[in-house]
Amino acid sequence: MKMRRGEFPIYQEERLLKILDELKTRTQLSNADICDLLDISRDTARRDIIKLVEEGAAIRTHGGIALPFFKEEIKAYKDRATAASEQKLHIARTASAYIANGDVCFMDVSTTVRELCGLVGEHLTVYTHSLDNVEVLAGKSGIDVHLLGGKFHHDNRFFYDQAGALQLNEVYFDKAFLGAAAIMEDGIYFANREDALIKKLVAGRAGKVYVLADAKKFSLTASFKGIEFSGIDVLITDGDPPEHLQSVMKENGIEIIQTAGEGK
Repeated sequence: MKMRRGEFPIYQEERLLKILDELKTRTQLSNADICDLLDISRDTARRDIIKLVEEGAAIRTHGGIALPFFKEEIKAYKDRATAASEQKLHIARTASAYIANGDVCFMDVSTTVRELCGLVGEHLTVYTHSLDNVEVLAGKSGIDVHLLGGKFHHDNRFFYDQAGALQLNEVYFDKAFLGAAAIMEDGIYFANREDALIKKLVAGRAGKVYVLADAKKFSLTASFKGIEFSGIDVLITDGDPPEHLQSVMKENGIEIIQTAGEGK
């Protein structure tokens, strides 16, 4: 509770238990709900939310939190690789038209971007943290490939360490082609914190940022924001974004390109 003269505060552990008990009944809580429930400030509620999300006890929603089972889980990379393959290929083909001979590009860990790697044939310099992208690009003699090092994350098949990520600050990319685990109200989200950090660094180092995402990503949620809408230049997708996202993207000057595939 808010501290009053002569009273003791409720410690965070006790507050978190009360929030979780309420979540079991309601499945979702807004920031305001938590403030009213515990009679605490918004700053305190925000700290409690961060703690619950970090511990995996809850997931972020727009303006609050929900129980983890409330969202559709992000599939492991290998499962996603076989899903909606035709739509991914249409998006990749559209994106390939924007790559020019001699470009220095970043290619994200993404099943759709992997399809793009299979289509490129120009003389390029490509940076990536994706094992699968390197396997595809290794057979293309005209492409100079740079793989970021670090610990290998098996589920999503990418490498990461802090030193390798910080090396990105020394590179200027003509274009960055990034995927998405979810497109939410305030930006592009990802399932892994380290992966989200890579996107954030790359988006700040690229002349033009392309996000490649099938329309299903508009209805998913994920835990870690990697890119603000203000950091995106082009969204290539196979369906109409929801109206509220279209207006936000328009405000941020994002060009939305729809493919001619089945998803349209």
